[in-house]
Amino acid sequence: MTKPFFILASSSPRRLSLLADLGVTPDKVMAADADETPEKGELPRQQAQRLALMKLKAVLNDCDPKAIVLAADTVVGCGRRILPKAETPEDVRNFLRLLSGRRHHVYTAVAMRTGEGKFLQRIADSIVTFARLMPSDIEAYVLCGEGIGKAGGYAIQGRAAAFIRFISGSYSNIVGLPLYEVARMLRHSGYPL
Repeated sequence: MTKPFFILASSSPRRLSLLADLGVTPDKVMAADADETPEKGELPRQQAQRLALMKLKAVLNDCDPKAIVLAADTVVGCGRRILPKAETPEDVRNFLRLLSGRRHHVYTAVAMRTGEGKFLQRIADSIVTFARLMPSDIEAYVLCGEGIGKAGGYAIQGRAAAFIRFISGSYSNIVGLPLYEVARMLRHSGYPL
């Protein structure tokens, strides 16, 4: 059986690495830009779903209509508050202070267009509980630079793993792509795993 042409609408190295864990190598990778500013009153889960679909639609005009196209978006939510990608060390510092000793949700929404033109969407919700962080923990993490560009200001697959007391749900979701959901979507669209 010939594998369908598969496009990943994300330039995230973490998503490429996670797909490789499934034995999947995209035939093409396309950066999908979207304005990630939350809409008024938007909750974290809703934002992840909206942005994943927006990213998918942003690349479709440049894709073969028979290709499978996958897009995703990860949003960290602390209560009703959306914690965006940290852009500065001060963002990382503020996010870690907020998350210290608390639980929060990590939502990754996945949107796919199958080779038959159907649209599929899934969302994964993982709960992460941070230990209470000392100011020195936060400053050391800020200095390492790992949290810049990461939703919520931390990367669970790096040094921040030492802060995590408890996880409920998918680990791969927290990294940036819920593999269980993606594998089911790929199989449903005729992509052999």
